[in-house]
Parts: sequence; structure tokens; C-alpha cells
Amino acid sequence: MKIISYNIRSFGVGIDSKFGEAKRIIRKEKPSFLALQETKLHLVDNLWVKSLWGNSDYEFIQQEMVGKSGGQLLIWDKQEFEAPDVIKEDHVVGVRCKWIGNDSIIIVLNVYRPHDDIKKQKLWDCLGKLIDNNEAWVLCGDFNEVRGPSERFNCEFVENRARWFNDFIRDNSLVDIPMGGRIFTRFSDDGTKFSKLDRFLVSESFHQLWNNLSSVALDRTKSDHCPIMLCNDVKDFGTKPIKVFDIWLEDDEAVQIIKDVWLESNSSGAHKDSRFLRKLKSAKFVLKNWSKTKFGNLDDEIEAHKNAASALELKAKTVKLNDNELEDWKKERKQ
Repeated sequence: MKIISYNIRSFGVGIDSKFGEAKRIIRKEKPSFLALQETKLHLVDNLWVKSLWGNSDYEFIQQEMVGKSGGQLLIWDKQEFEAPDVIKEDHVVGVRCKWIGNDSIIIVLNVYRPHDDIKKQKLWDCLGKLIDNNEAWVLCGDFNEVRGPSERFNCEFVENRARWFNDFIRDNSLVDIPMGGRIFTRFSDDGTKFSKLDRFLVSESFHQLWNNLSSVALDRTKSDHCPIMLCNDVKDFGTKPIKVFDIWLEDDEAVQIIKDVWLESNSSGAHKDSRFLRKLKSAKFVLKNWSKTKFGNLDDEIEAHKNAASALELKAKTVKLNDNELEDWKKERKQ
């Protein structure tokens, strides 16, 4: 089971749309829950959510944008969870659901904390009244606050706000799940400011129910926030039979190659599994050679872009990037 939280900073339209990015995350990670903040969407319908999720095995709740900002969306796999109770408050959408096959009740809240100090305090008070320490709660999202000076770099740290946040966590006996992958989850557009604003907070009951809890900040792309993921168990099933790049799926030539190989490959064998495996191996061999000829070594190219972007991010933690370096950083993130 996985929960992914992501401040997507507006789905947008056209070339700036993050719809395809969200779909890729869903397709790759196959989350049980997806919590999105700052969608900047009015009410969406089932057809829109189905296109995003990739199938019909979902349910969702939404908080539409107010004015030109905000908006939250929580989607979950209805094959894993039955959700009889919906929770909607200002800046919060959530669901109390039954974990199918486990018979446990868990509560998942998607939180987007406002910037205004008065509204922030109201949100802490609201959440404090909702949370029952005897139940299995998980709060995820953009809390728009840090717990200490180490969670900010080159930007303002306000001690009172951090104290209010820490008091909220302590008073409600919540556990802040340590995060791997990156120290910070939000990176300013000018490449000079870093903060850890996104996180998972869980109740002790949830922590006991969900074994081997861990969280990680995934790679940042079009948003200035990283997607973050909470998972309870990481299983290694070995290497995938075929590594598929998104660029292949957009190329009609690749589709035709797969069709031709599938029809022509020698797939004799006593068992269906053996025949299927041989077809996969044949398709893998032909696709790798075709891709190398047409696109070059995509693995090396992707790794090079990631390394270049990471090197610039690390440099920006100690010195301000110049204009050329900022442009290079933005280009590498888009690759």
C-alpha cells in the first residue's frame, strides 16, 4: 500500500499542464491514495478523474478552488478501501474507510495549510478536534510550515509558527515520519530558497497498524514541490522484463515494432507462461536496438540530466546561482 501527496501547483492548460506528469506518477507507483493540493480546479467529473487515474477502480472527493487559488483532490483505490464517511473542512478533505481484507478502519486527511496566521491557527484547532488518538489517522499534504531552522535554507524562519506546529503534533500524539530522498520538499523558482513543507503525520494507532513505515521525497519536475510517498513495505521482485520509456509510447513506430515482434517471435513451449516470457524477451531485444539507434542511450541521458539538476541544487544551498546557472537548472528539470 502506498500514499502519495503532491502540491501540484495548478494543473494548468496546454504546454504547462501537469496532468500528464500526475498520470505518470500514478502509472509508475500505483498508489492506494493520491492526495493533491493546489489543484486550482473547479469541480471535476468522473470522466476527468478516470482519465487521470487510468481505470475505473477509484473513488474521489474534492475541495474546489476558491477565487484563483487552492483546490484539493483525494483519490483512492476502491478495490483496497471502502469509504463510507467523507470529511470536508476548510483546507481539509479526507475519508474514513475500511481496509478491505484487513477489516481495519483508517482515516486519511489531505491537508493544505493556508498562509494567513489566523487561518493557520484555526486549521490546527479544527484538526485537533477531528483527531481521535484511538483511531488510525494519517495526515498528508503541504503544511506550509517547518518544525525547526534546519528545515529552511536561505528563507525566513519564524519561531512562533514552528512552535505552534510542534505543539499541534505533540498535543495530538502524532508521529512525523522521517523522510528519505531529499532534505527539502519545496524549491523556489529562482533556485535560492529551500523548505521542508510537505510531510506525513500519523497517529500511534496507524503506526502500529502499518508495519515498516517509510516516506520518501520523489523527483521534482514541473511543480516547485516534490511529490512525497508513504509506504509500508518495499518488496523486490527482481528486474522488470522490459523497461519502457514514455517517449516510446508516443511513437507509432514503437507500437508497430511491438505488434510485429509479437506476431513473428518463436513462442513455442509447453506452458503459457513460458511462451509469454519468450515473447517479452524478443520484444525487449528488438526495442532496445531500435531505441538506441533512434534516441541514443536514454538511461545515460536521463541520469545525466538528473545529476546536472542535483549538482545545481546542492550548489544553491551554499551560494546563489547566477542567471545562466538558473536557466540551466530549469532546463535540466524539464528533461
